[in-house]
Amino acid sequence: MPLNPETLLNYPIPDVHQHLSRQDTAFYALSVGMAADPLDRKQLDFVDSARDFQAHPCFPVVLAYPGFWLGNPATGVDALKLVLGEQRIEWHKPIPVAGEIIGRTRVTGLVDKGPGKGALLYSDKQLVDAASGEVFAITSSTTFLRGDGGCGAPSGPVRAAHAMPEGTPDCVIDHPTRPEQALYYRLNGDDNPLHANPDVAIRAGFERPILHGLCTLAISFQALFEVLADYRSDLLHSLEVRFSAPVYPGETLRTEIWNDGSFRARVVERDVVVLNNGRLVLNRSELKKEHRS
Repeated sequence: MPLNPETLLNYPIPDVHQHLSRQDTAFYALSVGMAADPLDRKQLDFVDSARDFQAHPCFPVVLAYPGFWLGNPATGVDALKLVLGEQRIEWHKPIPVAGEIIGRTRVTGLVDKGPGKGALLYSDKQLVDAASGEVFAITSSTTFLRGDGGCGAPSGPVRAAHAMPEGTPDCVIDHPTRPEQALYYRLNGDDNPLHANPDVAIRAGFERPILHGLCTLAISFQALFEVLADYRSDLLHSLEVRFSAPVYPGETLRTEIWNDGSFRARVVERDVVVLNNGRLVLNRSELKKEHRS
């Protein structure tokens, strides 16, 4: 079934109710490499519920995940050829470490780049604490539908990427990834076989299963979190990034950070930029409070 823009723009994505446990919260942080250094006490707060336990700031990207709904033939999408293109996170309230949460995902836009050039699908997920009714985070994604160009959707507008600063970064931090990391990460709910099945990965044009783009982001984010926010979630306002190339599990990520919050990441072994046009925005009101005190 070919992609019909109206069908996709109005595709019904049911709300997801997730009963979140403290174990789920700790597992996510471990699956993205948090606390690889068991002597780093600040990182232990994200994996040990006996401490001042808190959720990893990137946790919202997998919470109340609606499943691989684009894999449903009714969407008309060529699911084998889709990849995550961009990700944004807005933090509004502290992320719950346990309890019931509700995820409301909706398609917000579709852009046709032309025959043979793919299409861009925009979607938002609003995360609500069921107990308080408060929205604690909003995640927004751009999915690149590589096989669906020429579908007849509008040719714009296209969301502009953050412009990277000129000059060398102010800080550079390396993080290794583990060969089996994608197999751990997919237990958070993203079970796309592209990240586990070698045959599927080869059919999609990759030499072997690739790491989830959102896992790559969370690993790279640790460098930003440490350098720009000293692991303080209350200082975080928003994040945006573009995924520019895949990562193979076992490769080393080098995150390059500028003091204004701009960042990118590259694979050391291949010298390929895999995250680009990134920006972390800090909560100015919290910074002003600290300055006054």
